[in-house]
Amino acid sequence: MRAVMGGGKQEVGGMRIGLISDTHGRLRPQVFHVFAGVDRILHAGDIGPPGLLVELEAIAPVVAVWGNTDGFEVREQIQGMARLELAGYGVVLLHGHQLGTPTPDALRRACPEADVIVYGHTHRPLMEREEGVLVVNPGAAGAARFGIPPSVAILTLADEPTVELIELDQ
Repeated sequence: MRAVMGGGKQEVGGMRIGLISDTHGRLRPQVFHVFAGVDRILHAGDIGPPGLLVELEAIAPVVAVWGNTDGFEVREQIQGMARLELAGYGVVLLHGHQLGTPTPDALRRACPEADVIVYGHTHRPLMEREEGVLVVNPGAAGAARFGIPPSVAILTLADEPTVELIELDQ
C-alpha cells in the first residue's frame, strides 16, 4: 500500500522526514531502505530497548518520544512530547496515549499551535488534513497486530506538507 496525501505545489527537494512508531523492539531491515536519504526521523513512541534509537541514528538524526509501553530506561533519555520547528512548520510529536484513544480532532485541540501532528499508539495508519493541520499516524512498524500490516511514512515539508504511507513486508 502506498497512499499519498498532499496538495499544493511541491518544491523540488523539501525536507524529507521518516515517521515511525510502535516498533516495540523490532526494527525491520526494510526501514533502512525506505528511510534512506531522509533528513530526520521522528519516532512516535513504544520504542522498545533504547538501542533501537541508536540503530535509527545510523540513517539520520532521530527525535523520539516515549510511549505507554516504554520502560524507565527509555523515559530517562527522551521526553513524552516534542515540539519542533522543521522547514518553517510547527511539528508536534507524541505517542497519543495521553489522550486515551487519540483522534485527529482531539489531537488538534490538544496541540493548537501545530501545523503537523505525528502520533502513534493506535497501530492504525492515518493521514488527515483539516483546519490547515496535517495529522499523521505512520502505523506500527513492529510486529503486525490487530490484523493491520506494519507501516511507516515519509513526511515531506515543502510548499505544503505531504505524507506517503508505506506498508512494510511482514
